[in-house]
Amino acid sequence: MGQDKKRHILGLSGGKDSAALAVYLKQKGLSENMEYFFLDTGCELPEVYEFLDRMEVYLDVEVKRLNSNKKFEDYLKTQVRMHQHENFLPSPFSRWCTKLMKIKPLEKFIGLDSVVSYIGIRADEKRGGYISKNTRNIQPVYPFKEDGIVREDVFRILRETVGIPSYYKWRSRSGCYFCFYQRIDEWAGLYEHHHDLFMKAMSFEKIDEATGKKYTWSEGVSLAELREKIKSGKYTPPVQKSPKDTRSWQQRVLDDYENDELDDQACWLCSL
Repeated sequence: MGQDKKRHILGLSGGKDSAALAVYLKQKGLSENMEYFFLDTGCELPEVYEFLDRMEVYLDVEVKRLNSNKKFEDYLKTQVRMHQHENFLPSPFSRWCTKLMKIKPLEKFIGLDSVVSYIGIRADEKRGGYISKNTRNIQPVYPFKEDGIVREDVFRILRETVGIPSYYKWRSRSGCYFCFYQRIDEWAGLYEHHHDLFMKAMSFEKIDEATGKKYTWSEGVSLAELREKIKSGKYTPPVQKSPKDTRSWQQRVLDDYENDELDDQACWLCSL
């Protein structure tokens, strides 16, 4: 990067692609003066924080934790007052959590500086990365697209260095523990692996007693209902691992292309 006066930044989401990109650029000797950041809502899975610690050791540099200095609960109370009903959880149709807890801290971090932003979108993907509407000073670059790096390459890079984030055992993406893009089986995974976080997410759900309207994370079923199904043995995961399937969980993640299709629909700041 030499004497380039532009800032060079790379956002780590806690997921596979951004991590592999950071490793890839370091291996190619292109990480000099790189600023690494993580948009920390305070609602991430413990596995994400553990993986970030591993990344810092490998990169031998601090990953800046950016945050909004407010808790999710505080924002939720504000949304409730603004919309004048009992609850207003974020959803795919109203992603206020992304705007307030990720985009605003990112734009504050960038400011008016001229910035080159390295984005971990692969050559086998069609989605785009974040480009601020408020500034014209961000130049996005896509090294994986330019170099033909695909999904299998990403997993190889991680296997040979920092490993694959362990939450992929039961979840398809990084992001908040209450991410509204989670599938029902991922909510069930949260119940199994982080029961306390499941219960906390469940506590945010409400039912308007006057109208009967449900404010839930997942359309069609509340976490309380899912919990009762799990406890009573009435919940059946959509896909059961065959006893004859001897693949490691890492290999199963690599083979599961469906999850990448779901990522295309998710919060791009979380899934890169």
